[in-house]
Amino acid sequence: MRALTDIKTLIMPKNTKGMKIGILTAGGDCPGINAAIRGVGKTAISEYGMTVYGISSGFRGLVDNLYSELDEGQLSGILTLGGTILGTSRDKPFKSDPTIENKVPKLIKKNYDDLGLDALVVIGGNGTMKTAHRLSKEGLNIIGIPKTIDNDVWGTDVTFGFDSAVWIATEAIDRLHSTANSHKRIMVIELMGHRAGWLTLYSGVAGGGDVILLPEIEFDMEFVGRYLEKRAKSLKPYSIVAVAEGIKKPKGVSAATYVSQAIREMTKLETRETILGYIQRGGTPTPMDRILATQYGAKAVELIADGQFGVMVSKSGERIIPVPLEEVGGKVKLVPSDHSLIRKSRKMGISFGDRKM
Repeated sequence: MRALTDIKTLIMPKNTKGMKIGILTAGGDCPGINAAIRGVGKTAISEYGMTVYGISSGFRGLVDNLYSELDEGQLSGILTLGGTILGTSRDKPFKSDPTIENKVPKLIKKNYDDLGLDALVVIGGNGTMKTAHRLSKEGLNIIGIPKTIDNDVWGTDVTFGFDSAVWIATEAIDRLHSTANSHKRIMVIELMGHRAGWLTLYSGVAGGGDVILLPEIEFDMEFVGRYLEKRAKSLKPYSIVAVAEGIKKPKGVSAATYVSQAIREMTKLETRETILGYIQRGGTPTPMDRILATQYGAKAVELIADGQFGVMVSKSGERIIPVPLEEVGGKVKLVPSDHSLIRKSRKMGISFGDRKM
């Protein structure tokens, strides 16, 4: 990472009372967003005397002027709520269509100025941070907060939403154990993660998966089949296979369906598949996600008060620090093939489908 001297810095007056900040949430929902909104809002109002506006429906709200002032009463009681009280969307202000490009960002800048905002807090994942950086170059004072159950935002140790999703996915795998054991079956469970397999890796290990297939590790289905046959011949009555949705597979078929069909054809063992789907993104956040989201929200306001913009708040060890948005946008944090959890899992006999044990 580059030194923070490259971050766009404005010297703000010591008296922050009367400053106006906006908050929006973009991209997919996940547990902990409301905790982050609360962390931003309560810190801004109670500590700094700022006025806070909640912007609805992601970046679309900045285009259509969908906003309302948030007071402390509206921020109470939302810590444990899933989803986002502001609503979200996947609208992208910067598009490849030449008739659209630059018009929407300029309208967003105009509405930002007309509302009299001093800063904008943007809560989202990889795509949102990329958009945040581009809007920062348009002249908006932006702070990013990273959220996603995929844990794939570059520049931070962890995103909020990930811990909650790991708990949900692990509980689902736990429940599959009893069915798999009762029927002596192979159970394949598909978990979210298009490009990064963090959720599948962590929940697969926590849930006692026997095979874990990730987008980052090239696997061989024939080897997976032989591995499962060996388990069956060793009088191990069932097996659990955790699969990330983004593994390499034929088009038009889900990861779970592809893997389970291949296993049945190769081994003739009874195999069933489960796709956990959006359940992974819903519900109340875990205590750890509530704490992390609150820390991120509070730090975002501190940076606004200090006049540091064009950054994303990030967890680095035990510290919450700013990272330049230009270093974050467009990058994906993938699972390293030599990750310590993978190395330790191989030593326990867990297969990643690549012939390495």
